[in-house]
Amino acid sequence: MTQPPPAGGWPDPASAGQPSGPPVDPLLSVPSQPAGYDPYRPADPYPPIDQYAAKSDLPPAPAQYPPAGYPPPVQPGYGYGYPPRSTNSMALVALILSLIGIGSCITAPIGAIMGHVAMRQIRETGEEGEGMAKAAIIVGWILTAFIGLAVLAYVSIFIIWATSVTTV
Repeated sequence: MTQPPPAGGWPDPASAGQPSGPPVDPLLSVPSQPAGYDPYRPADPYPPIDQYAAKSDLPPAPAQYPPAGYPPPVQPGYGYGYPPRSTNSMALVALILSLIGIGSCITAPIGAIMGHVAMRQIRETGEEGEGMAKAAIIVGWILTAFIGLAVLAYVSIFIIWATSVTTV
């Protein structure tokens, strides 16, 4: 004989009878998600066009989602950016010749002239080396001026010596 159901409509846990429905598993029940912003929603490739946006005095509304794809690089030149510019070889040679002119006295004006040619090439090609070319010009012409003064001093000392010697 079976027992009558308890008074509250609840099944008796001590009874061996079948429950009226399947048991509820708390792990399978998912709470409902709140509606609103979805960060994983893909961007709309064709956003709606506002016909009256150009006619209003208000600025356009900012975009809600960033554009799809990778962001642009912050600065060009990092990673696989632009290759480095090459240095003008004539500017380097002009600077070396100007500095060698300290000892040789002949290469200083050659280095200065080559510095001018290198500056023209740098303006035309956009290469690096403008500082070296300017240094070659400055050092070359200063050394050329010192060499010219030294030659004038030597010649004037020779002339003074030649005129002061008395002949017997």
